Amino acid sequence: MADTKYIFVTGGVTSSLGKGIIAASLAKLLQARGYKATIQKLDPYINVDPGTLNPYEHGECYVTDDGAETDLDLGHYERFLNVRTSQANNVTTGRIYQSVIEKERKGEFLGKTVQVVPHITNEIKERIQILGNSGEYDIVITEIGGTVGDIESLPYIEAVRQLMWELGDNNGIVVHLTLVPFLSAAGELKTKPTQHSVKTLMESGIKADILVCRTEHDLSDDLREKLALFCNVRREAVIQSIDASTIYDVPKLMLAEGLDKVALKKLDLPEKNHPDLENWDAFLERHKNPKHEVTIGLVGKYVELQDSYKSILESFIHAGAENEVSVKVETIHSEYIDEATIKNKISHLDGILVAPGFGERGIEGKVDTVRYAREHKIPFLGICLGMQMAVIEFARNVLGLKDANSTEMVQDTPYPVIDLMEEQKDITDKGGTMRLGAWKCVLKENSLAREIYGEETIMERHRHRYEFNDKYKEQIEAAGLKATGYNPDTGLVEIVELPGHPWFIGVQYHPEYKSTVASPHPLFVAFVKAALKYKKEKNSATLA
Repeated sequence: MADTKYIFVTGGVTSSLGKGIIAASLAKLLQARGYKATIQKLDPYINVDPGTLNPYEHGECYVTDDGAETDLDLGHYERFLNVRTSQANNVTTGRIYQSVIEKERKGEFLGKTVQVVPHITNEIKERIQILGNSGEYDIVITEIGGTVGDIESLPYIEAVRQLMWELGDNNGIVVHLTLVPFLSAAGELKTKPTQHSVKTLMESGIKADILVCRTEHDLSDDLREKLALFCNVRREAVIQSIDASTIYDVPKLMLAEGLDKVALKKLDLPEKNHPDLENWDAFLERHKNPKHEVTIGLVGKYVELQDSYKSILESFIHAGAENEVSVKVETIHSEYIDEATIKNKISHLDGILVAPGFGERGIEGKVDTVRYAREHKIPFLGICLGMQMAVIEFARNVLGLKDANSTEMVQDTPYPVIDLMEEQKDITDKGGTMRLGAWKCVLKENSLAREIYGEETIMERHRHRYEFNDKYKEQIEAAGLKATGYNPDTGLVEIVELPGHPWFIGVQYHPEYKSTVASPHPLFVAFVKAALKYKKEKNSATLA
């Protein structure tokens, strides 16, 4: 018997059904029963990683501690499980083919013709089993991106078929997520799309062991019986996944449906104990029953697609629950902010977050936003590019360096207060070449950052090329903007803050990548707390 058990999650009928949330919810329930579980994502696109993809194409690019640029679903995995992921948790077709081609160039296939089967499928199987072979996990859940029947997914499906055979009975199962649509004209749910999806999966040699049915309405007993009969699964293995008010309800819904019990039974594993979800329940209670509400403006360039800032939005949910506050996030497009519109767009907010991003579009709107937050004493958090905008705004409007800028936006700016890192200047490839992953940051005594974190040295994740230009550090600090966090190895500035302002912090790293349900990020917790305090003081002043 294999030491590690495998669960494969496939999708059918349509995309965007929430395979990642179902995988994370199942993993959470298994973890709550005492099993060590992790999740990996297999993405069928040919990009080596999503690092070069526009956020409008694929949502945010999530970064792990080891510097891997990965799919945003890995963020869900970490937020649900509070277990760190790595490069091994995200595999793309681009990375698979790149590896096989490199092996072919080295002559590792001994003159054989390199083919999808067995060479590509063997590479996929190796990648699937890296986590299982580590000895760290009892169960590895593998989410297959795309929809069954897609040409791009076929090598993955074939690799899963082979691996299921190699693993033997009770060591691997397939959970198939599908849609049961409601036809309003007929007034009923229809099972035919699910039947066809399961049939397509079987044509590839894979039998679904568990059906998870996404639906807007409850599945009747008759419908469950029908699905079980025509899709060749046991009755208890037909699992309803009804629309929920929040993704954090899904583990509880899956628990009620018995998804974890069915999975463990099919894997021939004991149920151990009842899932311990006490902390999860406490989080949900605080999240759903807030005592206060704050409105925070998220000023960015990609606000039309919420997935572009997925980790930030989820971090506000975690921090809001921690403070028993409902955080209403108002997305504001920085491209449409100027001196004429800024008061109308921003003055009512209780806090302002200027978001990460790349390129010059919408930059001046971000600079204007920082100025408004600074001058009107509104709690402010700048992340990555947002921190850089805070430095540029301060240099322009306080130091008087009128044309101060980043060399990313204006290469020949006379005051490059933000500049390209020295080691980046000779790099031509765009993919995977930024400052990535977890880096140390030392926090200065008596700083707001030190007070928030409660420790001297922290580790935070990065994703950027441009940095605070040290040549201007002394001048900027003398004028009042303090560098309160720095990397001990490079000396690079990681955090700036403005003493005398109620709450004003810019960070070069991405704190949102490390916020989870179990461990809300302290920076977001403190920011929401500051926003609530600001709102209360503003209301008191109005009443007076």
